[in-house]
Amino acid sequence: MADAIVSLAIKESDLLIREAVFLRGVREEVEGLKAELERMKTSLEDADSRQDQNKLSRTLVRQIRDLAYEAEDVIDGFILQVSHQGGFHGIIKRFTKPFHLHKIGVKVKAIQTKLESISKSLPAYDRISGTEGSSSVFEMQQRFRRTYTHVEEEDVVSLEDTTKEVLAQLMTEEDRLHAVVSIVGMGGIGKTTLAKKVYKHDDVKGYFDCCAWAFISQQCMPREVCHDLLLQLLSPSKEERELIDKLKENELVKRLYDVLKEKRYLVVLDDIWRSEDWDNFKPAFPRGKKGSKILFTTRHKELALHADPCNSPVEVQFLTDDEGWKLFKMKAFPGKKTEFHACPEELEMLGREMVKKCGGLPLAIAVLGGLLATKKSPAQWEMVHRNINAHLNKFQQEDHRYGGVNGILALSYNELPFHLKPCFLYFGHYPEDWEISKRELIRLWIAEGFISPSWNSREMLMEDVAEQFLEQLISRCLVQVGKRDHTGTGVKTCHVHDLLRDLCVKKAQEENFLEIIQPSLNESDGNSRHVTLTASMARRIAIHPSKRYVSLKVKHPNLRTLLLFQNEELIKLHISKCNDFKFLRVLNLARYDMLDKWHVSSAIGNLHHLRYLRLESGGGIIILPRSIGKLKNLHTLYFPDNAPRIPNVLFKLRHLRHIVAGGRFDYVPLLLGDTLKNIETLKYIRSKSLIENNAVLDLTNIGSLGIMFERSKDVEPILKALIISRRCGSLHMWLRDSIPYPDLEPLSHCHHLSKLSLRGKIREDPHSSHHSLRYLPANIVKLTLWDCEMKQDPMAVLGKLPRLRTLCLWVCSYTGTKIVCSANEFLQLDCLEIWGLKDLEEWQIEEGAMPRLRSLKLDVLSNLRSFPEGLRYITALQEMKLWGMERSLVKRILVIDGREGEDFSKVRHIPSIQITGME
Repeated sequence: MADAIVSLAIKESDLLIREAVFLRGVREEVEGLKAELERMKTSLEDADSRQDQNKLSRTLVRQIRDLAYEAEDVIDGFILQVSHQGGFHGIIKRFTKPFHLHKIGVKVKAIQTKLESISKSLPAYDRISGTEGSSSVFEMQQRFRRTYTHVEEEDVVSLEDTTKEVLAQLMTEEDRLHAVVSIVGMGGIGKTTLAKKVYKHDDVKGYFDCCAWAFISQQCMPREVCHDLLLQLLSPSKEERELIDKLKENELVKRLYDVLKEKRYLVVLDDIWRSEDWDNFKPAFPRGKKGSKILFTTRHKELALHADPCNSPVEVQFLTDDEGWKLFKMKAFPGKKTEFHACPEELEMLGREMVKKCGGLPLAIAVLGGLLATKKSPAQWEMVHRNINAHLNKFQQEDHRYGGVNGILALSYNELPFHLKPCFLYFGHYPEDWEISKRELIRLWIAEGFISPSWNSREMLMEDVAEQFLEQLISRCLVQVGKRDHTGTGVKTCHVHDLLRDLCVKKAQEENFLEIIQPSLNESDGNSRHVTLTASMARRIAIHPSKRYVSLKVKHPNLRTLLLFQNEELIKLHISKCNDFKFLRVLNLARYDMLDKWHVSSAIGNLHHLRYLRLESGGGIIILPRSIGKLKNLHTLYFPDNAPRIPNVLFKLRHLRHIVAGGRFDYVPLLLGDTLKNIETLKYIRSKSLIENNAVLDLTNIGSLGIMFERSKDVEPILKALIISRRCGSLHMWLRDSIPYPDLEPLSHCHHLSKLSLRGKIREDPHSSHHSLRYLPANIVKLTLWDCEMKQDPMAVLGKLPRLRTLCLWVCSYTGTKIVCSANEFLQLDCLEIWGLKDLEEWQIEEGAMPRLRSLKLDVLSNLRSFPEGLRYITALQEMKLWGMERSLVKRILVIDGREGEDFSKVRHIPSIQITGME
């Protein structure tokens, strides 16, 4: 991880060198510092890749990391002085005095002196990655984790469905080279257990001519693997064994190939980590007889798809609460061989709470059960309950089948490439069970400097690179997808398993990467807690939610990130001077004590390094000062649900990429060309701000746009500009004051558009047989219509959109009395929401319409007479939510006193029906 810190310092030193080009005596010293940082980074990357660092190596890594932080402070401090004295041109006259030069030189020289001291201790950092004195922890761990097929897994739960899925792929008679079946999942989820169950299955034994099992691990040794496989396949005599032992690696590969080429074989490669390892093994595996297979277990979905794109990886799921409890009882009460492994009543509540903390991870549940198998009293269980995470990570069973849980999970972290490690550790900032917005996470990564501009290619923005990084973490089973976006394939939210979050926090604290403050209630504090941030703390601080007021004082001059996660409670931030956190890059600040207006201090303009600013005031108006125009490095300006007043200074912010201002359309002031060229998200702005001076032509990188029109003639030039940019995927348009939209034909050319919201009146021609919405682009996946006042049923044209997954018909979007969803239409629709269509009386659904609909929400349809008969045909429907519906209508689907309502038979197949706010 420390190498990533050095990387950030190196990037900043490049800027310092450019600024110091005319400052004689500074440039040479700073370039020397940069070169030293480069050498640090190389050494630390090597050290970081090793898992057997000795204590001395770890100490050196820590010392170099701290020096990198010092270098970063020198660089950031210099840049700050440049900015405060009028930029580069202003500094030439005012900052070339010997005193200022000497001050920088002294700081740089001090860092170099410390580096030289480290170099003398162990020459030129090379010993950081040396093996002298290294421990055998990794080797011991590998021995404990090595798998053998003869070891019985007695206590197995909930593998029936996945077993069938794996067996189905194994028993398919494919006649092709290297047919691979992959079992994928995070560490400890039961991949090897599933593979063993399949390997020993009677159908597998009868189907394949021969089977062999190899444990691969992170330190893959091809010769040993091929040697082991040959011994299993040949069962050689002593003399034959001696001959095999003498074979070189290439000879073993050839021999293995010859043994398998005439057989229908199954070879299991358990715990394979890298694509290059599989590429090395491939020459040993022939086509074989029809139906031959190779079975992987791996934590990397990308590896599985690399090995065989034709077979979908089988992903092992977490255990449900009931399944986890069953496994726990098997481990905690091993002597009771009854079907249910009975748990004493006085221990059950504690046990269930602890099992829930394991988050469905079989490894953690098994370790917990094994630990509690030796403890019988409620007091002993209470002690484990109070310190469950520590116990999970320290306990080892006598047979060493399980090490500490973090030790198993840490293998995935250790194997990450260095550029992904800070991205993963950043998840430690978030509270437990927090649903993390992908967009927000990516913008934070960029603001922190984790996504270097050097990653950019001509066609890729930093946001695209960051999204790839997230996908890699998901592919490696370190991050879980929460919700999918409107396309059904992209990520909208994500989270990490609680135990992986614990690993994040532990590693991040070891690296001085972050610090979490979770205020606890103390009687002496009353209902509030004063927290003072000090320079000794980490440079990233997250303050987690608590059930009390928090008064925060800042005395941390090197603070880079301040994230506040309060939802309803009050946080007061006392800032005497912005010099108290002059290097701040990320500020996420909420104030819920302001009922009306929040006048943000003009001192915020002194935060020259600020890249990400998120302000929230619980619904009040946020008034920004003109000094906001001094934040030259600002990337993101974000007001989630508020009405900000932004002065007309944003045109000065040339690095601004994302502006999100509440849900109204008059917040963002005029922007100019140089600023607009970088803008990717712009919500919300008046059209006249873009039409004037042809500013709309500068929206070349816009991906998401929210815009309000006051004149219908402005719609066409905006749409034409989006067609030219070819990047806009999300568009929200609002035409006010009952002014109708003009011909929407330009929309049909917006081929990149997948998310569209139209608010405002849509003109209809009563003499035309064509619907006004016929120009909607075929790529639309999510469509919202609001205040459109259409009299012609829109379902006829919307049902033909081939990719439509989410449809929202909101207030006054349609003023007719009947809608019809015809057969074989809405074939991809997943979610339908109808709200506030006060004139709607009848809804008809033909059989074959909306075959994939899973979610239906109906709100305030005051004149709807009955539920459509066709609901009974939509067997995929999983939930129906009713809000503010007429009581007489709702009674039609209820069972009252044993009597079914008239429409009950239409909805009886829907698993979840939620009814709220009946009229």
